[in-house]
Amino acid sequence: MGKYLAEFIGTFFLVCTVGCTVIEPGAGNLAPLAIGSALMVMVFAGGHVSGGHFNPAVTLAVALRGKCEWKDVPGYMISQVLGAIAAASIVTFLKAGAAVKALEPPVAQAIVAEFLFTFALCYVVLNVATAKGTAGNSYFGLAIGFTVLIGAYSVGGISGGAFNPAVAVGITVMGISKLANLWIFLVGNFLGGAAAASIFRITSPESHEAA
Repeated sequence: MGKYLAEFIGTFFLVCTVGCTVIEPGAGNLAPLAIGSALMVMVFAGGHVSGGHFNPAVTLAVALRGKCEWKDVPGYMISQVLGAIAAASIVTFLKAGAAVKALEPPVAQAIVAEFLFTFALCYVVLNVATAKGTAGNSYFGLAIGFTVLIGAYSVGGISGGAFNPAVAVGITVMGISKLANLWIFLVGNFLGGAAAASIFRITSPESHEAA
């Protein structure tokens, strides 16, 4: 139960930060820095409890890599989505009355953008948090958080920069993204996570064998 609660809390604060910094009055161009930092500190806080996924696509990648038991995957993903919905509800209360304009991303470009940077995020997670060669490092949270920061600055203007199905659910509940566009994130994010796990098998075979 503790690991599911950790996933709920970490995802909650990640999505809460997204909403509070994106919906006006927000943090403007500093929003990606705040979001990446929120993920970083939550990974450092919960990494030793649950692995610090806070993202269904990361959970998929870690399960495919062999570092998360498949029986735990539904609990992780449900906890993450519930954390996102709870955060979206709180942000809606905190930002009551704020005008929210839903994103209208170009479908093809958005899918590619979400795929690429979800791949990058999951690839970084697998290499800094599960690889044999980086075991026991002290920088894994920073690397993971900054990957989201990089992605948000790079393609946030194209897709919204979710790189996370739970975040996608959260921004949909908050009205930042339309329900009709949710599938774009789900497809791009889960494919990115699966691709990262596949590439990790090739680039770090010794780690996979040690799973």
